[in-house]
Amino acid sequence: MPERALLLLLAAALMAAPAVNSAAGRGYDEEGRRRHWDEEEGRGYDEEGRRRWGEGEEFLLRDAQRVVRTEAGEMKVVTGFGGGGGVRNPIHVGFITMEPSSFFVPQYLDSSLILFIRRGEVTVGHIYKDELVERNLKTGDVYRIAAGSTFYLINAAEGQRLHVVCGITTSESFGWHPFQPFYIGGGRNPVSVLSGFDPLTLSTAFNVSEAELVDFLTMQEKGPIVYYSESESESRPWSAFVKMDKHRKLAELRTAAEDDIAEEILEDQSTWWSLKNLLNSFLNKKRGGGRRTGSSKAPDAYNLYDRKPDFRNNYGWSVALYESDYKPLRHEDVGVYLVNLTAGSMMAPHFNRKATEYGVVLYGSGRIQIVRPNGSLAMDAEVEEGDVFWIPRYFPFCQIASRTGAFEFFGFTTSARNNRPQFLAGAGSVLRAMRGPELAAAFGVSQERLDQIIDAQEETTILPSATVAPPA
Repeated sequence: MPERALLLLLAAALMAAPAVNSAAGRGYDEEGRRRHWDEEEGRGYDEEGRRRWGEGEEFLLRDAQRVVRTEAGEMKVVTGFGGGGGVRNPIHVGFITMEPSSFFVPQYLDSSLILFIRRGEVTVGHIYKDELVERNLKTGDVYRIAAGSTFYLINAAEGQRLHVVCGITTSESFGWHPFQPFYIGGGRNPVSVLSGFDPLTLSTAFNVSEAELVDFLTMQEKGPIVYYSESESESRPWSAFVKMDKHRKLAELRTAAEDDIAEEILEDQSTWWSLKNLLNSFLNKKRGGGRRTGSSKAPDAYNLYDRKPDFRNNYGWSVALYESDYKPLRHEDVGVYLVNLTAGSMMAPHFNRKATEYGVVLYGSGRIQIVRPNGSLAMDAEVEEGDVFWIPRYFPFCQIASRTGAFEFFGFTTSARNNRPQFLAGAGSVLRAMRGPELAAAFGVSQERLDQIIDAQEETTILPSATVAPPA
């Protein structure tokens, strides 16, 4: 009795909660300004002016800011909703695409990254407890890079494009963008943070002439993502670095290479000097220091596809990753999930007790329905591969796969603890747990009628739903 009464109080609180402002889905343009909503048409447009959505799709996040774009790759970021009635610290969703034999130059961010390798393989190098750590990640791997940790990405695969989805959690926002990169490597494009210092100050710090520094800081103009093919002479410093083994990379990051080794790698001594001193400078190591392999044990990646699903039946499966499974998630208080629904099936209506949820459609198509606290339908939208959506904490919702094929989506939650979603229909629903005369009275029906309704569905969590699935 006390447990049922408590659940009834929770349901009453949900009904009484204020609705979210429908402007939430308007997003921002590429300069970070809030989008203009066409009140007369009652709809908005994506950044190319092609994709449209109306009043019923305010929980879709379709404004992607392109923060990096070069011949070798690009990065886009979808801004998570925050402020006003939104979550206090939203998760922004990033998409990184890198061509084969490309390199994302060393940088650090004001935000932490939770990487998910959607397709391809990548080598991630970053500083962990003052040591260089490299991890070779494959499709399905989850890995964390802390805010302020200098890192680089290498797509060494031949003929395979890399696709990465990342959750971006800002530790200290500067206000004008979802996150702020600080490029260590750079020149004219991107501009290295070293360029901001007074020339005399920098000359003293490096113990070289100002003329050498001018040449050093104006050489790179290919952008943050570059090819490192030997055929492109301007990229050869990165090519030499990328092709070293881990121990050699560590040595080059920590000390200056001997002249005879440098000559074997590059004919252009000033170019090699630029690379080796650049990398040494951001580690704050003195030239000529001892070579160490390092003893810091950085966490490994966690592969979602290698894990046994938390739930599976004939209609799909789901995996949820929390800090108890992967300790690095506790630093940002972020959870990760992956759901696969078979054609026509649905994730039963439910709500999240502890977290706001952000999702990305990995492949397939389907529908997402979200309900406001007052019992009205907030959104009923069809989604497809690449779409980003968010679900406020406590709001009931469900996902429904189309009848054309499987529907898979991945995402982040704003809590690293077990979310324990509460299902509102099916064999494992809260209605069955609350079964009794009190619940029957709340619906104004007899106990017999209540039992008939809540016992009709024999499946739990992921349900067959051919009648409501989007048509083929």
